[in-house]
Amino acid sequence: MTTMTETSARFREFKMPDVGEGLTEAEILKWFVQPGDTVTDGQVVCEVETAKAAVELPIPFDGVVHELRFPEGTTVDVGQVIIAIDVAPGSGDAPAPAAPAQEPVETADAGDGDAPKGRTPVLVGYGVAETSTKRRPRKGAAAAPEAAAVAAAVQAELNGHTAPAAAPAPAPAPAVPAQAGAPDGGRPLAKPPVRKLAKDLGIDLATVVPTGKDGVITREDVHAAATPAAVSPAEAAPAAEPVTAAVTEAPAAAVGSARETRIPVKGVRKAIAQAMVGSAFTAPHVTEFVTVDVTRTMKLVAELKEDKDMAGVRVNPLLIIAKALLVAIKRNPEVNAAWDEANQEIVQKHYVNLGIAAATPRGLIVPNIKDAHDQTLPQLAASLGELVATARDGKTSPAAMAGGTVTITNVGVFGVDTGTPILNPGESAILAVGAIKLQPWVHKGKVKPRQVTTLALSFDHRLVDGELGSKVLADVAAILEQPKRLITWA
Repeated sequence: MTTMTETSARFREFKMPDVGEGLTEAEILKWFVQPGDTVTDGQVVCEVETAKAAVELPIPFDGVVHELRFPEGTTVDVGQVIIAIDVAPGSGDAPAPAAPAQEPVETADAGDGDAPKGRTPVLVGYGVAETSTKRRPRKGAAAAPEAAAVAAAVQAELNGHTAPAAAPAPAPAPAVPAQAGAPDGGRPLAKPPVRKLAKDLGIDLATVVPTGKDGVITREDVHAAATPAAVSPAEAAPAAEPVTAAVTEAPAAAVGSARETRIPVKGVRKAIAQAMVGSAFTAPHVTEFVTVDVTRTMKLVAELKEDKDMAGVRVNPLLIIAKALLVAIKRNPEVNAAWDEANQEIVQKHYVNLGIAAATPRGLIVPNIKDAHDQTLPQLAASLGELVATARDGKTSPAAMAGGTVTITNVGVFGVDTGTPILNPGESAILAVGAIKLQPWVHKGKVKPRQVTTLALSFDHRLVDGELGSKVLADVAAILEQPKRLITWA
């Protein structure tokens, strides 16, 4: 996809690229430049988060930043211009930027070329076209006094007072002229998040007094319109009495809003939710469990930490568990497959891209080690260390999370005994590893303290039957109990 356009010989625009595999949008996490900054070809100008990962975007030309089209925290569709660059600074007076780095006012869609006749450029695109057509009066504007009276009655009821029947209810602000919220009788100016807030609170933007620059309605303006007449702290009741039916006439979200926090679902979290729902209701999951004595594995880990061949790499139980799963897949290759619904085929994979579920500040991600089946133990240790470090830094690329065939999720790091993991979409099996704990265990006919853990293997029952799933889980357990089998079975 082309990610830059030329608005003139002097100014060039850079569009949001498709940084993943067919992704349609990305959220701008951070700008590294501001208008007036000099940039060079290849310089990273911002960090964006897609449904799969956080990605840094380099600019493909030299120049001076003329304009940032979207602020941090905005979700932008692929193909939209996000930054304009002056590639010939000093050659003449530059046109004023469409807007500073603020949230864009919702207007007509942006387009290239000259402004349509009779329309004025705003933050993105062009404003309302000049027309002599008269708009119908908004119902909300006419009903504003009634809404204020109802809100005042509600507040009086909450405070234990009775609103005077004859006197009009006090309004939070003087009557709003139509042009205050809606310049020239047109649509009120407000940013998309503000419009959504007003919709959630049941507020008509035409009745809101704007305090933002150029008559733009802010979030504070909407909250002020949603709040009934101010009540001093001394008058505020410590505990509200039973609320009458009048409350049902007020915006529901305005009552008790401090008791809830709403978090937008987007980016990685949104993708996780969609993938897990799709997996849970598409693949018939079966989960089997086994509890195993891993004392010898823990001894092997301690020995490997002292081995000079493992110097410089991190050695932990997960390394041995990963190698055990790879050996079990080698002994039972049919488990390493995928279900092709469109063609009604089972696709057996002759390679293993081993996924490792990683908890990050942006949510759970599953990067995978490509061709893990071909790696030696030191190579696998190095790959695991790099994978974990990259995930913690939030630098995992979309490519690193694509193409996985089987996954390990280590819930034991949280002190959990085990779980019933959900398959990563497109994979046939996932192994959950529980906490390794010292427990009483029958060893050589005597009860002794041993290092014990519980493994759980979930698999897609369309292509992995109970026998195959049991063999894979039993092989992993056998290797962890007797690690020398890594030599004889590998």
